Amino acid sequence: MIGVKVKDNESIDRAINRFKKMVTRSRKLNEFRERQQYTKPSEERREALKKSIREERRRQRDNY
Repeated sequence: MIGVKVKDNESIDRAINRFKKMVTRSRKLNEFRERQQYTKPSEERREALKKSIREERRRQRDNY
């Protein structure tokens, strides 16, 4: 469970920003979104292959 305690003399806005950073760094929101819908293992492999191809092309483009 992610929680943030408001420090002395700290504004609520700053505490909310710290909370948002903690949520994004822990990747809990991404995990929740992934679990909302079932994806078949074959689709996961296909997406992983597409992602690796994109990353390889990006690396090749950056090397020039």
